Order: sequence, then structure tokens, then C-alpha cells
Amino acid sequence: MSTLNAEMKNYNILPNTNKTAKIGKIKILDSKEINFSSYKGIKFREISALAYRDKTLYALGDKGVLYTLKLKLQNKKIKKLQLIKALRLQDKNKKDLKKLYRDSEGLAFYGKKLLISYEKRPRVELRSKSGKNPQNVKINKKLRDVNSYVALNKGLESIAYNKKYGVVTAPEEPLAKKKAKHTLYAKDRTWKFKKDGSITSLEFISKNEILILQRDFHLFFLRRKIVLSKLNLKTNEYKVLAKLESRDGWKLDNFEGLTKVGKNRYLMISDDNDSIFQKTLLVLFEIEER
Repeated sequence: MSTLNAEMKNYNILPNTNKTAKIGKIKILDSKEINFSSYKGIKFREISALAYRDKTLYALGDKGVLYTLKLKLQNKKIKKLQLIKALRLQDKNKKDLKKLYRDSEGLAFYGKKLLISYEKRPRVELRSKSGKNPQNVKINKKLRDVNSYVALNKGLESIAYNKKYGVVTAPEEPLAKKKAKHTLYAKDRTWKFKKDGSITSLEFISKNEILILQRDFHLFFLRRKIVLSKLNLKTNEYKVLAKLESRDGWKLDNFEGLTKVGKNRYLMISDDNDSIFQKTLLVLFEIEER
């Protein structure tokens, strides 16, 4: 089995004025700029989501590509990343997904399988860890009509799962224009919280708490912001953990994916939009207080 080692460069995401890596309730442990050579003709690019289990990291490209990687973390640092496999997602007839149907954005484990959410044709699929055997997953009825979304590319950017609440997902932007609140959707339940950017990733912290990544990114105006917050699905208590903004000196990119890799520890990744002006950044952080 052929593998590729990532070319990793240390990347200082912190403002030059920061004497500590802590901001709000999180602490930045490590950050890297990562690059891979092409794998059997497939580039490692436009990464929108992550899922992690048993030292294996799954990454989802938003052009319908699933990557399997081996991740080594040591002493709170990202030590090694190897690309083991890359494949294009296919439909039930084993044909590559067509353009409008391959905008894959969200990734989460469902038992031993993977849940994938899509943006331009909003839906959720259950697939094997190798990305095969797609099965449709029933989602909240408010999310089923493509015309409900404010734009074609504002669909289901994020997804998470646990046994208590089932599949939880959200559109990148609220369904109603100019809404001041976001909504998370389970099959038969919803939760609302303050909007502070576009929702790009969800990950369960615990049985009742979910971690939310919001970002505001504009390449040409150099406006870059991410907000990490948590919502208690049992009590509806919402709390901002940290807010990072480029205007404060944070060296950010288009962060879209995150996954839990240990107790209170998470990886976050940026989508380079297949642009020479952007980077694929991998950031390891921990939540210091819950």
C-alpha cells in the first residue's frame, strides 16, 4: 500500500503581540501548514471536514473526494501525517458524483460508518469508511427543499452525531434571509443560537454539548474571523469559547472543519479553495475550561 508523507511547516497562527497561546477558553497547542503530492492523480485540496478515530484521520474535499490519513500526535504536537488513500465519491451505480451532487462539506462517524452532508443539493448520506455503498439519511423536513436555502452554496456545510440526539446538521446560513440566529436541526428537533458568522463545522464535546465553528472569510477584503462556541442541547445554554480575528493579528485562513482527537483536544483545518493565495492549515487546540 503506497503512502505519502505530508510536507509540514510550522505555522505561527498567533498575533505577533501574543505572549500566550490562550484565547478565551481555548489554547492553541500547534499549527502547521500542510501539503501533499498528488495521490494517483488526486490532489489534496479544498478540505472541508474532518473525522477522527483510532489514529486514523478522514478528510473530506468539497469536490467529492474522501481522504484517509494516519495521524501521529505526541506531546501536544502534530508530529506526522500520512496519506493512505484518496478516492472520489460515487453514486449507487458506482459512477463519480456529478458536479451539482458532489459538493461534500460535512463529515462525522455513525457507528463504524461515515455520515456526509452536501451543500448544493442538500442531503445527508451514510457511507462505509472507504466512501462506498451510499444510503440516504432522513433529515428534518425543513431542510429537504433546495429552494428553502438562501443560496445554492449555503446548504448543509456541517454534521455531527451522537446516540442521544441522532444526526445534527445545519445550513451554512439561516434559511430565512437577514436572520440574527442560526438553527441546528435534528430529525425532529431544532435549537437556535446567536449568529456570528457562517456555520462550517459541528462536533460533539459531550453527551449534551456540541462545539460549533463559525467563520467569516473574504479573500480580497482580507476579512477573516472564526468563532468557537458551544451549545448545550439539553438546556439551550450558548457560550462563546473564543473569537479569533485577522484585524487583531491572528493569521487565519478559511477554516471549515474540526474533529475531536482526545480529551478536550481538537483538530481544525482550513479549505484552501484550490487557490495559490491560500493555505491548508491544520491547528491543534484544547478547550481549557468547560
